[in-house]
Amino acid sequence: MFDILSDRTYRHLFAAQVVALLGTGLATVALGLLAYDLAGGDASMVLGTVFTIKMVAYVGIAPIAGAFADRVDRRVLLVALDVVRAAAALCLPFVTEVWQVYVLIALLQSASAAFTPTFQATIPDVLPDEARYTRALSLSRLAYDLENIASPTLAGLLLAVMSYNTLFLGTVAGFAASALLVVSVLLPSPSASAPRSILDRTTRGIRIYLATPRLRGLLGLNMAVASAGAIVLVNSVVLVRGELGLGDSALAWTMASFGAGSMIAALALPRVLDRLPDRPVMIAGAASMIAALLGIAGAITLAGLTWPLLLAVWLVIGLGFSMVLTPSGRLLRRSAHPEDRPALFAAQFALSHACWLITYPLSGWLMTAYGIVPALIVHAGLAAAGGAAALWLWPAGDPREVAHTHNNLPADHPHLTGGRHHSHPMVIDEAHPRWGSKF
Repeated sequence: MFDILSDRTYRHLFAAQVVALLGTGLATVALGLLAYDLAGGDASMVLGTVFTIKMVAYVGIAPIAGAFADRVDRRVLLVALDVVRAAAALCLPFVTEVWQVYVLIALLQSASAAFTPTFQATIPDVLPDEARYTRALSLSRLAYDLENIASPTLAGLLLAVMSYNTLFLGTVAGFAASALLVVSVLLPSPSASAPRSILDRTTRGIRIYLATPRLRGLLGLNMAVASAGAIVLVNSVVLVRGELGLGDSALAWTMASFGAGSMIAALALPRVLDRLPDRPVMIAGAASMIAALLGIAGAITLAGLTWPLLLAVWLVIGLGFSMVLTPSGRLLRRSAHPEDRPALFAAQFALSHACWLITYPLSGWLMTAYGIVPALIVHAGLAAAGGAAALWLWPAGDPREVAHTHNNLPADHPHLTGGRHHSHPMVIDEAHPRWGSKF
């Protein structure tokens, strides 16, 4: 897996991702403690609102950013967005009111909504070979897991000797280092797509996404991920600090358990995906999260909540989380031409976070109004609905090649190389009307 780091451009981009996520992980822990200080027992509601603001920014900004990502210099765009994120994080230690947190999070996450899909769409251009790209996806998943393992661990150590507000300075340092690493390499930019209206460019990625069976299935799996993930991210601080009466460091270790599960799966997935198709692996990941949510709900009802139980369940949810998310980039890469990848990655970013937009506030509200067991059961039901939708919408066969004709395709369709009326085997993972890219 790690041999792809011999590519200098990818190595620097991966390092940029790692340092930015380390900083983001520190901010995640600090935000939970800040919310608890500002709102006490209502911290779940505050965090639910914070994450809702984040999702609104992601859903609203990402498609617009994707529409223009092939028309601007990627390196300049990514560096500028890192600077904005660093500036917003620098202000967080000085807030005294909840509304100030909301404003700064809106600014920071708007920049992230433009940064992340642009960054993700760059990697397939840097590593065009699918086997190498699959390993890059696993490394990327490992980098995200650092937010749930290394960052909380570091936060736990730092909290022993300093205030949680100091953790926000680590976030600033992470974004600044990310900007410097991006500056240090030249990034490929695909040729701009054919001239289209702003509305057409803004909606193109979502139209391709929703017309592609495997990606419609991925959307159902995104709901399963969001349902389980919201329980972990929104309610961990209340469960650890309020229900169990444990300290700040215990919260960090609880989040680290979730990240450990995700990292274990990410390390194993490259070899697993060499042998198994994406679909059964991703469905199994969703099933494990559903079982974990129902299992802990039953255990709490029968015997009450304990910290070892919470750590074990968060570990299992982390495993399933990574089993769904790590292969998703492969599906996106196969479903679009290079010039459409920024738009398609932005569509995945927006639609997946639309799921989080539902589950984040729901999780906080259910926990505040009814307690943890109803919240777990409702979110398990949402995850099960998403998994069932994936089974129905994503064909089990999903072949890579199919005989087809080019009748009725537009004149500028990339598959028209010598006339409209011919047929040949085609890799359906590329743009094709049957699979969604006729737009």
